[in-house]
Amino acid sequence: MLGKFFPVGLLCFCHTMPVTANTVDSIPATVADHTGLELVSRRFSFTEGPAADRKGNVYFTDQPDNTIWKYDTAGTLSVFMESSGRSNGMYFDQQGNLITCADEKNQLWSISPKGKITVLVKDFEGHRLNGPNDVWIAPNGGIYFTDPYYQRDYWARTQPDIKEERVYYLAPGAKKPVALQTNVTKPNGVIGTHDGKYLYIADIGASKVYRYHIEKNGSLSHQTLVSNKTVDGFAIDVHGNVYLCGNGITVIDKEGKEIGVIIVPEAWTANACFGGKNKNVLFITAGSGFYKLRMKVIGGE
Repeated sequence: MLGKFFPVGLLCFCHTMPVTANTVDSIPATVADHTGLELVSRRFSFTEGPAADRKGNVYFTDQPDNTIWKYDTAGTLSVFMESSGRSNGMYFDQQGNLITCADEKNQLWSISPKGKITVLVKDFEGHRLNGPNDVWIAPNGGIYFTDPYYQRDYWARTQPDIKEERVYYLAPGAKKPVALQTNVTKPNGVIGTHDGKYLYIADIGASKVYRYHIEKNGSLSHQTLVSNKTVDGFAIDVHGNVYLCGNGITVIDKEGKEIGVIIVPEAWTANACFGGKNKNVLFITAGSGFYKLRMKVIGGE
């Protein structure tokens, strides 16, 4: 099945605003000096799921509009795909395929660079998933994705088929996911370190963020609480600092110590990723807006 592609080629005229700090929080040292938060566009309904390809082009979703957008390294904004399965969180695999949480039919998709859609996961033990929300791919190709239940107005059903809200792991080459033991109530955002040793999960139901050791078989161990914030999605830099999206972006180091806050002028900041030619730009999906911010550090996804 092919999606529809539109090479719109909308050149963006970004509006720059200063990065500010309130009386309690400080601007993270990871933000570049003499820079500002740049609004790329606010033409969307609700932005989510940013992911950067190897060249640094960033893809993100407008889930209510059922669309995936592309913002290339030249600064051009265009529609990448319509009828995108109500895609939410996304991540690129090593082959350049865009892995996306397509919760219209509660599936996990792989979208090739040419737009061919392959359904990777359609159920768990014969039951419809709750609604895949966010995804991260380990260096070995193993896929971690969260499956909370959020009632959607485009669903016919009004209750979940699976009572538990879990994190799943799809091993390299496997056709069926396994449910992981995470001890969370409502998993939402997920991201791991570039060396494949640690995984972070946002328990949005309990307003907690946990870090886990990733075992050789893909399972998780050594649950460690690193934050008591209500967090949606994540980004991570090469030094292991984690960017917690929710009320703006709170930056913590790998031990959980808060090192600053990026104020975003939207009611909710859903997600972020590093992109751009040098991977030193933080791209932010927040409400109806899509933003970018120049950084001193590069991404570590």
